[in-house]
Amino acid sequence: MAERTLRGARLGGQSFEDERGIEFAARQQVGYLCPHGHQFEITMSIEAEVPAVWECPRCGAEAESTSGIEREQKVEKPQRTHWDMLLERRSEKELEDILTERLELLRGGEIGPAHLHRSTGRKRKAANA
Repeated sequence: MAERTLRGARLGGQSFEDERGIEFAARQQVGYLCPHGHQFEITMSIEAEVPAVWECPRCGAEAESTSGIEREQKVEKPQRTHWDMLLERRSEKELEDILTERLELLRGGEIGPAHLHRSTGRKRKAANA
């Protein structure tokens, strides 16, 4: 491991390249104002798409752009219920038929929890009388 280390250089330290001949990207300052009155600026590339909101570095609230950029309003779909999804697969007539069929099976003791179908002493006495 000692053979691969560079003597005199720190890990994550300095770059030995100089800045001569390097053209930096054009930049712009974008101002934001948070609801708590904190104002701040963010440096961004001219080519970057400037967001309408940015998190305030002091309080974490959503700060609005001072350059008049409007928030994009998202179109929200109405929440689908189980009933809505069921109606996509079956008609109400089909559902009524299925319900009637299942209720007959439940009342006849063919389906459902066992405790509903146990014969009690009262039922036996009534049947014998």
